[in-house]
Amino acid sequence: MLVIKKAEYIGSFVEMQQLPQGMLPEIAIVGRSNVGKSSLINKTVNRKKLAKSSSTPGKTQTINYYLLNDELYLVDLPGYGYAKVSKAQKLKWQKMIGKYLRERQQLKGVILLLDIRHEPSENDLQMKDWLTQLEIPLLAIATKADKISRGARAKHTSVIRKRLNLPASPLCFSAETGEGVEEVLEALEEITAL
Repeated sequence: MLVIKKAEYIGSFVEMQQLPQGMLPEIAIVGRSNVGKSSLINKTVNRKKLAKSSSTPGKTQTINYYLLNDELYLVDLPGYGYAKVSKAQKLKWQKMIGKYLRERQQLKGVILLLDIRHEPSENDLQMKDWLTQLEIPLLAIATKADKISRGARAKHTSVIRKRLNLPASPLCFSAETGEGVEEVLEALEEITAL
């Protein structure tokens, strides 16, 4: 399992040519707005405020880079599917995310976050299809697992699995309790070893 000894925020970028140079492996985190990307990053690296989380969905409008152990980047992509953003802005994000996924050679895999309480949205389906077409390794994680009872989880993860046509149920994660952190760290290690 990956042990995080050092985690630092590198920067926020809006253009591909601004992204960090070099060939360190990158793992991108995608999901709809307010699904808990910042919370997952903070809990996984055991730092309270490394990634800024906001109560306002649609806050991440840039590609945010976090360097772990000087050997791996976690890349937080803008959240999708948030209604209060103009069509032009949505299109801009879509293009930026698409370009990153298609062209970034350092990208080794993507973590797709889904809120365990809700069925995957059309945007989630689109993202899953995109990643499949681009042959990018994908790890699905069901966030906010503490919000439903343990007994109800299997039903919820099964719905996500079926709707997204995943080979296995998504990993359950809670930024509140820390459930799933070890599995995320193991997955990061596995993806970067590929």
